[in-house]
Amino acid sequence: MENRLLIVTLLGCSITVLDVHGFDEVRVRLGSADGFRCSGRVEVYQGHQWGTVCSRGWDLRNAAVVCRELDCGFAFATRGGAHYGRFSGEVWWRNVRCSGDEFTLDLCERSLNDGVCSHNEDAGVECTGKLPAPTLTMQSPFSAYSAREAVLFTCTAPYWHHPIEVHLYKSGVDTPLVTQRADLRQTRVELTLSDLEISHQGSYSCVYRIQGNPGNSPSSNTINITVLEIHTPQIWYNASPSARPGWVNRGQSFNVTCSTQPQYPGGSFQLRLIQPNGTVRHSLPALAPFVTFSFSNAQASNEGYYCCLYKVQFGGRTFVSRESQPLAINVRGADPILSPVVISLLVSGLTFIMATCAILIVAKVYCKTVRKPTELERESRTCVDNTYIALTIK
Repeated sequence: MENRLLIVTLLGCSITVLDVHGFDEVRVRLGSADGFRCSGRVEVYQGHQWGTVCSRGWDLRNAAVVCRELDCGFAFATRGGAHYGRFSGEVWWRNVRCSGDEFTLDLCERSLNDGVCSHNEDAGVECTGKLPAPTLTMQSPFSAYSAREAVLFTCTAPYWHHPIEVHLYKSGVDTPLVTQRADLRQTRVELTLSDLEISHQGSYSCVYRIQGNPGNSPSSNTINITVLEIHTPQIWYNASPSARPGWVNRGQSFNVTCSTQPQYPGGSFQLRLIQPNGTVRHSLPALAPFVTFSFSNAQASNEGYYCCLYKVQFGGRTFVSRESQPLAINVRGADPILSPVVISLLVSGLTFIMATCAILIVAKVYCKTVRKPTELERESRTCVDNTYIALTIK
């Protein structure tokens, strides 16, 4: 049964017939010789008969509705002039006007053809096809990174019919962080997220878009990355109020404190004591923003330069901070000969003396190797000198 709504408009001598709702059952398909269901001549089924649509007024907004209705992705191009061959049935519609947001072509405004168009003007559509979701991977096996590092993603898009653009998105951010173009038939695209910051921590996915088309593919799988910000620790010490700065009284206790923020689970502080005869290391878990290394009985063996560093294992990697500035501690009452400061001064003095002696020895050897003048050269010089003097006296 037909439910045709006719609107007659008298404009001069012309009559326009609009078919807004069409028949009870309207279906759409794309017919082509190659059998690809997402590209071909637009064919409409109504009144138990298949017909075509005239290409007059046919544009990408109309094509987008057809591709959406057929679950064929996005409209890539429109075709006219019976590009996909002539049809043998009726030409049902012309001047189809879609906004582009409709779910079916039957919801778009159009005019009945009524013999105006022939099959030489059959409209055609080329859809992208239902775009498969891409796959996102990382070239590194680790999921944790430190600030200012770079992460290299690979987005594999199983689509090669047209050139595409690949976008890397962070969850919660509307704009892509990285965009990379791919050539025709290139399915793997590298996306580099460089100069990481704490704000880059989160979940990532990729999509691709056919160049010149507004629609994206489905999103890929997600990958989570963690960004750690490891700062250089601060170091200070506490000793008896009677001890002057940089010194600790022998036999008394003193503390060396290391501190840094932020911290991460499983982190530890390491305290390194640098001495002339070697290095001593101490380690404590970082259960708070700072840890204190206590020394109960200061001796000469506690003298030296102390440095702190922060270390943590996260995401299968070990992150180590830079060492703090060295903190010099001397023990009052200890043998001054063992003091690192005194030893440094002695080494500097000895180095200067040895360098001076070496210069003097080289100079003396050079002077001895200078060739002495022969007797004839001395006499010639004397003669020349006398002539010079005689000429000057005259």
